[in-house]
Amino acid sequence: MAFTLPELGFAFDALEPHIDAKTMEIHHGKHHNGYTTKLNAAIEGTDLADKDIVSILKGLDMTNMAVRNNGGGFYNHSLFWAVINPNDRGRLSGPLLEAVNKAFGDKEAMMDKFSAAAKTRFGSGWAWLCAHKDGSVEVCSSPNQDNPLMPGVGCGGTPIMGLDVWEHAYYLNYQNRRPDYVAAFFNVVNWNEVEKRYAAVVG
Repeated sequence: MAFTLPELGFAFDALEPHIDAKTMEIHHGKHHNGYTTKLNAAIEGTDLADKDIVSILKGLDMTNMAVRNNGGGFYNHSLFWAVINPNDRGRLSGPLLEAVNKAFGDKEAMMDKFSAAAKTRFGSGWAWLCAHKDGSVEVCSSPNQDNPLMPGVGCGGTPIMGLDVWEHAYYLNYQNRRPDYVAAFFNVVNWNEVEKRYAAVVG
């Protein structure tokens, strides 16, 4: 299948002042669009061409850098836009809150661990909150455009919340102040979407 750039579902300036409009425009229209185009080129004419992105990443040959980098970039950004959608944000609650409390003690402790994963990821990469079939959750980070769906990366399970810590995600507004950007992220999280993704994993 040919992958298409997903729509944001909100205006570029909808996350200001936490994430600025110009960054959103470039991040979505240039970076994510580039990953999408290059992913399609990398899988064209191969046995991956008819697979969905999750199947591609779970069965990935990690030496196939074109699919690894661009497939990861496509999936990671698609998740990112969904979990920062400003519409109907809700709050952390229900079964996901129970899982977070069990794993970390409380929401604040989870946010602290997630923030630490994002701030200490050297160079470019992502921080993740992942869910497992048994209902447990954990935090990890991964380099570049890798994600926990890929073989041998991070905490395994399925990402239900991700934060992009590549400089292209924040440099126009925050420059080298990554910790400020990480702190701002929690002002734009759509907890209803994260909860929905958790429910889909645990069934």
